[in-house]
Amino acid sequence: MIRELHNKLINKEITSVELTQQYFDAISKKDGDVHAYLTLTKEEALEQAKKVDEKISRGEEIGIIEGIPCAIKDNICIKNIRTTASSKILDNYIAPYDATVVEKIREAGAVILGKTNLDEFAMGSSTETSAYGATKNPYDNERVPGGTSGGSAAAVSADMAVWSLGSDTGGSIRQPASFCGVVGLKPTYGRVSRYGLMAMASSFDQIGPMTKTVEDTAIILSIISGKDNMDATSAPDFGKKYEDYLTGEIKGMKIGIVKEYLESLNKEMKTEMEKVIERYKKLGAEICEIELPNAKYALPTYYIIQPSEVSSNLARFDGIKYGMRADDKEKTNTADLGGLPRTLLETYLDTRKYNLGAEVKRRIMLGTYALSSGYYDAYYLRAQKVRTLIRKDFEKAFQKVDVILTPTTPTPAFKIGEKTQDPLQMYLEDIFTITANIAGIPAVSVPCGMIEWEGKQLPAGFQLMGKWFDEENLLCVAHAFEVNCTE
Repeated sequence: MIRELHNKLINKEITSVELTQQYFDAISKKDGDVHAYLTLTKEEALEQAKKVDEKISRGEEIGIIEGIPCAIKDNICIKNIRTTASSKILDNYIAPYDATVVEKIREAGAVILGKTNLDEFAMGSSTETSAYGATKNPYDNERVPGGTSGGSAAAVSADMAVWSLGSDTGGSIRQPASFCGVVGLKPTYGRVSRYGLMAMASSFDQIGPMTKTVEDTAIILSIISGKDNMDATSAPDFGKKYEDYLTGEIKGMKIGIVKEYLESLNKEMKTEMEKVIERYKKLGAEICEIELPNAKYALPTYYIIQPSEVSSNLARFDGIKYGMRADDKEKTNTADLGGLPRTLLETYLDTRKYNLGAEVKRRIMLGTYALSSGYYDAYYLRAQKVRTLIRKDFEKAFQKVDVILTPTTPTPAFKIGEKTQDPLQMYLEDIFTITANIAGIPAVSVPCGMIEWEGKQLPAGFQLMGKWFDEENLLCVAHAFEVNCTE
């Protein structure tokens, strides 16, 4: 889709201003129902589009995404634009700088339409924990779009952006991509700079693209990846153009499957996964059964380490350095002091009490407990040891296979409100995706069709996981399915 729009721009079949306005018209028409966006940057977008059109009129070459409209998840900083992470505590926060990925797409000439909704501080699996209201699935407004990058997925799915950026901590790009019928990539940890991404769980977080096609994902990854001096965990990519690896040829490649994963699925999802496997066989890939013996511990491991990092990272949101502060005039636990101003500690406590949501508080409390004296060794340290075992399982598996094929989610999109009262059921939505974050490997969710679910036709997706820093082969395998096996 990106390449097609690029060709239309350079052939003067459409202008960037016209294209941008078309997407704002779509947002105006659809977003009242979907609620994918929190902030629109229309003035800046049209100004950038105008610059691209002027460049084309002068006969100058433009880049592949220059003049193409996109959306950015609202936990990624854009200079001088409100950036809330969908939390009341950052309701008035204006980012003073661009995230590295934003700098890169600005340099590439992309048109940024606005900031998209997410679960508060990227904690959730449905975009229902946002302080600004839930995003709805474009295929069925009674269902969730997934989370936490639900706004970014919904914007692309509903044709309110050509592509978008999300962040993935335990499946937050791939799960909404599956629910909304788009492609979503979590790159290798370190492949894309995290500078300017509001840290939630620093050893898991990764920015990645959400698009309509695998080729579009490869194009965006080529632009946003690479070493960044502002992020010590980032790695060089040596100027790779990932779109050049999309040959469609995977004959002889080995694809691993985990039998237990398939057996755990309901009938509809299992049937769809079996179709995917058969299609890959027809393309000449070799299907191999593999074992990930410690994957069964992934969920408890993740939900010990991740809240621990949340507890540490979110300590900075105290109402002093930046963000909302509890108003001294409110009726609070200091009312009995005759309206006297709060002490510093009371300011901290009340700011977080009134401005953080229930899921954020839950994870802070879990993490603080796991890191507390007497429990650190029993929980956090042990979880880190299991994390090492899970990584070793993948190292062993990748000695036998090139990529690993799994479901992305246990089911298609569930209904809004269905799981909000049961956090454990919500956490289980990440069962197939969190291992990639634990091990730091790249993973992509690819649409595989529509299935009948609870009387609705809903999108389903499958996941491919690849070797560390081997996005080229991962995307090649994903692309082969997309171009050769669509029905």
